[in-house]
Amino acid sequence: MKNMKTVFGLAVILSAFLALVSCNPVEDDSRSASMLIVDSLLGSDADGGSANFLQSDVLLGNGSVRADSISATLRAETLNPDPILGQSQYNDIVLTRYLVSFTRTDGRKTPGQDVPYPFEGSMSTVIKAGSTASASLVLVREVAKLEPPLIGLADLGSEVVLACTATIEFYGHDMVNRTVKATGQLTVYFANYADSASE
Repeated sequence: MKNMKTVFGLAVILSAFLALVSCNPVEDDSRSASMLIVDSLLGSDADGGSANFLQSDVLLGNGSVRADSISATLRAETLNPDPILGQSQYNDIVLTRYLVSFTRTDGRKTPGQDVPYPFEGSMSTVIKAGSTASASLVLVREVAKLEPPLIGLADLGSEVVLACTATIEFYGHDMVNRTVKATGQLTVYFANYADSASE
């Protein structure tokens, strides 16, 4: 009977141990030994200067629209900061896609009415374990400026600003094809800056 209890106890401990090492709690249940970290997201102000936010012009002075891009710097790290055998190429991360969605601080978030529609973009960026990589990505598409709510700002000038929070989810995998994910956020101010500047 005592042996049965010992065996049962060892089985419980082993199961718990396997559950702990089989997933990466930092990365939403990923089984990867690597984690993806968003170091920075840089947008631009209305004059084109680099900024920790994005001022998105919904209508250029010539009446056209243009997509807004940002720069993202991401880092790949191993969960074990000092692996016994050192870092391996299997810990490198390949970014494959990103998902952008928008919300507002007042709680209104209906796509196509209160905020632009969410969308997905493709990426193909390799980040070596223990290092960083930067990539440019579209945060606001041209089509978003031709749809509500942004099209409604075209005749209002820079005095009327729609402030949103853009959430960017980055997806990829390590070199043994185990999924990794990281999320970053950037404040976006939508207005007709170009019309205001031309006036």
